[in-house]
Amino acid sequence: MTAFVLIHGAYQGGWIWAPVAERLHAESHVAHAPSLDGCGERAIQMRPGITTESQAEEIAQLLFHEDLNDVVLVGTSSGGMVVARTAELARERIARLVFVDALVLKPGETIGDIVNRPRAIDTDVATGRPAEERLADLLRDLPRESAEWAAERFGLHPAAAFSRPVELDSFWDRDWDASVIWCRRAANPGEAHQRRCAEALGARWHELDTGHYPMLSEPEALTRLILEG
Repeated sequence: MTAFVLIHGAYQGGWIWAPVAERLHAESHVAHAPSLDGCGERAIQMRPGITTESQAEEIAQLLFHEDLNDVVLVGTSSGGMVVARTAELARERIARLVFVDALVLKPGETIGDIVNRPRAIDTDVATGRPAEERLADLLRDLPRESAEWAAERFGLHPAAAFSRPVELDSFWDRDWDASVIWCRRAANPGEAHQRRCAEALGARWHELDTGHYPMLSEPEALTRLILEG
């Protein structure tokens, strides 16, 4: 039995990992899919001061309070940044890292350095995309009913995660057992960014012929890759 902790990306919540978590549970593994501070069902907690680093500190505390060891930490999209910082904070609890079409930035970089896309909602506190844009993205890979279900659950994301430079002390200098899963049909964060991560970490490279939300469009294939490493 392995403990998996699944970290969602921007505008999402832990709900997005449900199809993968169900499959991991079915194989007798432990799977946690928390919603980060200010996200998903915790949107009511949105406030200034939520950063990638503060969200990572919260996940590190989850590992401690749940007595999780030999954890496979999985992150998608901007959740890759949270995974990197969490791994620094809880190194002794981490067995393996999996980056699923993820942003994994170098110290001092911001999301805007990698992903340059206008956002309809952009304040000092939160940022977000219009509903029709989210739905259009999902419809590329999902049936309409599933796409509409997911689009209704997307929300805002703490603005500081986009605007503040990443703070990492030692992540890129350490040895990690890691894998990178690139989704070929996703425009962002793109192949070049993810290959940079894989090369820097000496990570295993996998590809899925789908868009940016493989946990919804290809949950079975994604679960297999997460399990195999």
